[in-house]
Amino acid sequence: MSEPPTDPPLPPDPPRLRQILAYLDEQLARTETIATYLRLQRDKVKTALARAEGPAQPEQPRQHGRPSRKVKGGGPLPGFAPPAAKTGYVVQQKRTPHGPEPAFIHLSDCVMIEGPPHRIRSDEARAALTDPNIEPCQFCRPDTELGMDLG
Repeated sequence: MSEPPTDPPLPPDPPRLRQILAYLDEQLARTETIATYLRLQRDKVKTALARAEGPAQPEQPRQHGRPSRKVKGGGPLPGFAPPAAKTGYVVQQKRTPHGPEPAFIHLSDCVMIEGPPHRIRSDEARAALTDPNIEPCQFCRPDTELGMDLG
């Protein structure tokens, strides 16, 4: 059975030990700076993800044999109405090595959106759907929402 490797020997003189200590402190400070930066970036991504997904209900762990009940403090505050659902529209365009594919118009809350969508107004969506290179999403049917029913 092999023994674990031993640490390399340290020099006996204080100047070299101080130099090693300074180097290690510098590496620790750099690592902490990078960790802080990465934590800030992670928080920004989490915020953007929460905004993109909209208000979501947190999943509650189910315990066997116990009936589920409303979480204390869950739900809207009394006296405050939830914001009215606002219908929005987005354009999704895919680019390929052979050129762009036909663009799709979606409702802004459609789950079939792929890639980075671009928000547009309802009048822009209506005008875009008259273009032969732009199609309405067959899942969320923005044409029906706009009163066009192209399907």
